[in-house]
Amino acid sequence: MQTHPTRYPTDLTDEEWNQIKSLVPAPRSGKRKRGRPIEHERRAIVNAVFYVVRSGCAWRLLPSDFPPWQTVYGYFRTWSQDWTWTFMHDTVRDWVRKTEGRAVAPTAAILDSQSVKTAEQPGERGYDAGKKVNGRKRHIAVDTLGLVLGLLITSAAVQDRAAAKTLIANLLSVFKRLQLIWADGGYLGTLVQWVKARRPFGKLRLEIVPRRGQGFKVLPKRWIVERTFGWFYKSRRLCRDYEVRLDHSEAMIRVCMLRLMVKRLANAC
Repeated sequence: MQTHPTRYPTDLTDEEWNQIKSLVPAPRSGKRKRGRPIEHERRAIVNAVFYVVRSGCAWRLLPSDFPPWQTVYGYFRTWSQDWTWTFMHDTVRDWVRKTEGRAVAPTAAILDSQSVKTAEQPGERGYDAGKKVNGRKRHIAVDTLGLVLGLLITSAAVQDRAAAKTLIANLLSVFKRLQLIWADGGYLGTLVQWVKARRPFGKLRLEIVPRRGQGFKVLPKRWIVERTFGWFYKSRRLCRDYEVRLDHSEAMIRVCMLRLMVKRLANAC
């Protein structure tokens, strides 16, 4: 039964909030000796962040029925820097995999990148000559459900193969059972042997899925990561990179995926 009213489509229902409320940092218990008293519910803060990411509005343009934008942005920034968004995202991803009958630790991943323009703000950026985009690149690895396993934001000038080494190294440090990585032709070359050398006896390999012919074709496995990029674009804040800090850019993507996964979990219950 719905007991907490939802004002916007991005607001969490009671069922969805129950899925993640234990993951949201709680206010400090006991008598606070410093700082202002807690005035806003954690649920309202989370709903406001979801609203910004989905609608694409600036922080200052948050509707007045949310907590003040300074408060919401302050929590978003703090939770980006202390890895709270990463913890919430990864935990819910593991729950979704269990719900789908998968093991928590994946054995396969799909690798790809997405170049996006940046707004007129300070911060790292570069020019992707292949896509003709001046901005940043989102390098991601997803599982066979399309859920994000690894994420790296760089200047758009960084080559896919160069960023892939950092991303794959991060993946292997977390997912010990990973055996197969699919990627497109942009990753062909010395990276294939580099990946093979990460684990001896052929227990890890990079498999290139080539493009065949001209025109649009659904390519095996690669369509999964392309669908994930499509999920990003449904959140208007991700149609461009508006963030000055790279960790804020990563947090925006994790918030987008967190909202999607929480909805999936609630529907499965």
